Amino acid sequence: MANNLLQGKRGVISGALDENSIAWKIAERCVEEGATIVLTNAPVAMRMGEINQLAEKTNAQIIPADATDMNDLENLFGKSVEILGGPLDFVLHSIGMSLNVRKKKDYTDLNYEWMQKSFDISAISFHRMMQTLYKLDAMNDWGSIVGLSYIAAQRTFPDYSEMAESKALLESFARSFGYHWAMKKHVRVNTISQSPTKTTAGSGVKGFGDFFDYADKMSPLGNASADACADYCIAMFSDLTKMVTMQNLYHDGGFSSMGMNPAILGL
Repeated sequence: MANNLLQGKRGVISGALDENSIAWKIAERCVEEGATIVLTNAPVAMRMGEINQLAEKTNAQIIPADATDMNDLENLFGKSVEILGGPLDFVLHSIGMSLNVRKKKDYTDLNYEWMQKSFDISAISFHRMMQTLYKLDAMNDWGSIVGLSYIAAQRTFPDYSEMAESKALLESFARSFGYHWAMKKHVRVNTISQSPTKTTAGSGVKGFGDFFDYADKMSPLGNASADACADYCIAMFSDLTKMVTMQNLYHDGGFSSMGMNPAILGL
């Protein structure tokens, strides 16, 4: 049910690939709550995905952008401000990719060039986006910037490989740049650490199905769905969370606070 929490607000949503994407759900919810948005993804991802369907459904324009290319980002945010009619109120970073994971390289035998590419795509792109927005003065006062993260930034999940370090860096950028954004325009910057979610990208991680079931049993409330994550992002984009910044917020059904759940042992 919509409550017009984002009525009149403008934003950019990155990373929507198909209807299984968390970013896809977030884009839909933003528009349901009254926002106007621009969609973006890397050109190669757009060829693989179904973003045109989402654009039609949300009445949004698409601006292709490689989040590791500063020229692309300047074009993205400059044009978004023009299209939407003013500075942005919210931005979602939902970008992540690891060639080492895709090619099933063991963590003890990583290709370091691929690792650096993972860091650039999955984490440094977050800093690039915020720096571009900062220099263009493209955010409104009391705006909100959110990046999607995962608990592997704090705990060891062997098959998540160097994406764990990518998420740790992502969260660090939120804290560090969050200070500068707060001082400049009261913009808040947070990351949301989401449950394992059955997205096209997430399902590519080795043993994902088994771990999804494990996390679901370990979490008192069960795994948080993509739809529930979209609801949480709406709250973070809205004026109801104006004093929340520089935080990593767990959205995982209680998984992050658990030590052992008897359900795992069948008790």
